Amino acid sequence: MDKRTLGTSGLEVSTVGLGCMGMSEFYGPSEDSASIDTLHHALDLGVTFWDTSDMYGSGHNERLIGQALAGGRRDEVVLATKFGVLRGEGGSFPGISGRPEYVKSACDASLARLGVDQIDLYYQHRVDTEVPIEETVGAMADLVRAGKVRHLGLSEAASATLRRAAAVHPIAALQTEYSLWTRGIEEDILPTCRALGIGLVAYSPLGRGFLTGKIETIDSLAPNDFRRHSPRFQGENLAQNLRIVERLRELAAEKGVTPAQLALAWVLARGEDVVPIPGTRSRQRLEENAAASAVALSAEELARIEETLPPAAGLRYPEAAMARVEL
Repeated sequence: MDKRTLGTSGLEVSTVGLGCMGMSEFYGPSEDSASIDTLHHALDLGVTFWDTSDMYGSGHNERLIGQALAGGRRDEVVLATKFGVLRGEGGSFPGISGRPEYVKSACDASLARLGVDQIDLYYQHRVDTEVPIEETVGAMADLVRAGKVRHLGLSEAASATLRRAAAVHPIAALQTEYSLWTRGIEEDILPTCRALGIGLVAYSPLGRGFLTGKIETIDSLAPNDFRRHSPRFQGENLAQNLRIVERLRELAAEKGVTPAQLALAWVLARGEDVVPIPGTRSRQRLEENAAASAVALSAEELARIEETLPPAAGLRYPEAAMARVEL
């Protein structure tokens, strides 16, 4: 697989990455052995940019990746993880922390779970509005100087926050939701990233699986799947979004690709500084996603896609969670 460089950081990653969250939580049951098999297959395909967080499965996801890398393939992976979303007993979410002392202790804990000496890209998962971003990024910069982290990133940060953060230390990447049906960053946040030399890592580039065309009713989801609580998967929003996916399916058929491949090709066409990280537990879906890197779209095709496919109906998170994004 080809590679891309995140902004002006010099951090080179695979053109399509792998979001690992669903291997531990949020998308129904998973099996560690199958997930590790998928991770190893990702390396064989050249999908070497892996994304995790200390909050996925309350540490389980980092430990899982550590197991997958224990066989001596660490050097093949650009490893990204995050801190800042606190987890409590029973998987509760007691809050957000960007306190400098917490940043450093969280990094040490992630290194131990991952079984590595250095994290390639370390993100603040959500901005802590109680702590000036300069203090949080200052502590993250200390981790770079200590050799524990190579590059810094932010997730779901607003333009003003990015500017303040970049004044303290270079920011390699902003991770935020971006897809055919989530395009709000194009007006302000994406131009700010480009002005500052910050790459964009697009999570949920397949609309949390919706743009694959595989989800037809909410009953397609496991009982404990968090998407059941997403406004986009409910009521009239669901009906309207299914119509959008049907149009996507028609366009993909004309192109001779799957709906997921067309959706990923659209994200890839937004610029060489944009890298999608679709998540999957399946070898088959992984192969499908990786193949999207070879799908080229003409200017005419891109225009038709954008004219034909409107953004999704409904908020991307429930209202309480929406209050924690783009801060």
